[in-house]
Amino acid sequence: MTDAANSHFTGSRPIAAFSLVSLVGVVTTAVLGAACAHRPPDTYQGYIEGEFVLLASPFAGQLEKLFVRRGDDVETGRPVFVLEQENERAARLEAEERLKNAEAQLQNLQLARRRPEIEALRAQLEQARAARELSAAQLVRQEKLFKDGFIPRSGVDEARSASDRDVARVAEAEAQLRNALQPLGRDAEREAATAEVAAARAALAQAEWRLEQKSIKSPVTGSVNDTFFVEGEWVPAGRPVAALLPPGNVKARFYVPEIIVGALRPGRPVELRCDGCPKPVPAAVTFVSDQAEYTPPVLFNRESRAKLQFLVEARPSPEDGARLRPANPWTSGSSDRIRHRRSGPKQIVRAQARGQRLRAPGPARGNLRLPWA
Repeated sequence: MTDAANSHFTGSRPIAAFSLVSLVGVVTTAVLGAACAHRPPDTYQGYIEGEFVLLASPFAGQLEKLFVRRGDDVETGRPVFVLEQENERAARLEAEERLKNAEAQLQNLQLARRRPEIEALRAQLEQARAARELSAAQLVRQEKLFKDGFIPRSGVDEARSASDRDVARVAEAEAQLRNALQPLGRDAEREAATAEVAAARAALAQAEWRLEQKSIKSPVTGSVNDTFFVEGEWVPAGRPVAALLPPGNVKARFYVPEIIVGALRPGRPVELRCDGCPKPVPAAVTFVSDQAEYTPPVLFNRESRAKLQFLVEARPSPEDGARLRPANPWTSGSSDRIRHRRSGPKQIVRAQARGQRLRAPGPARGNLRLPWA
């Protein structure tokens, strides 16, 4: 496993970007107070964070081919990496042969007897019919001779018995021919063979799925943020081999003071400015935390509440997100100036009476939450 793999991923997500993000957050927080007097009131420091798509195989194997490098742009469906597949190919071949065997057994049970056997039975039926016609004609002659008194009754009885015997032989030959034309297997045998075929097909589908899981393609369009193995290395099951960053998975994170958090709502437009960006990047607020950050271990009062910070997240469009990189510091500004005005106690009481929800948490006075008092 490469050094990049050891440093970029633990568990299921890469953490290098987040470690750098934390460092940037510390730096910007440190300079926040110093720059407060020179900064416009609606401008805040933040950083870019990416939600990476980690590509991994559920099965272990040696990395046979890596088709991408760090920084490459990939499209949906492009091959990313392939693990060795000898075992999976052999398993698929075995499943294919088992399916062929099950289908052959089912087909054999569904077919009638072989053609030569059926032709022999048809010939026996023709012989029985001819014998029946001959015995019927002899019976008619014997009855006429008995009427004329030329033969005794016993001659008629023998002729009638022979005729009945030949009629039964015809019925027997017809039954044998019908039986030969029926499928060889009984209903239960055919149902069992059909179930075997279905099981064999399911086993083949599983073998093909395992084989496909050794060849991973990109599920999204984006850029390759990092690769964690090189060709020839052993990749454990479920271990990411590459991390992709789609443009739509980029978001900006910044912290705002308690006095304006109530004015922020999801959907509010903001602008992102960063070093090297030719123009501001438009974005929209998608999340406003209701938990205060950097809370001092003192009771709430006018002085300590000014130190409270609340996390806000904003997402640019996928087209603009492609211009931003995770851990990149930036400055957030509202597209329309946010007024920093503290609400008085009377205004908050009226808001509560109208049923409005106040977002920012704060100290409670009686039954009212008065974060801006």
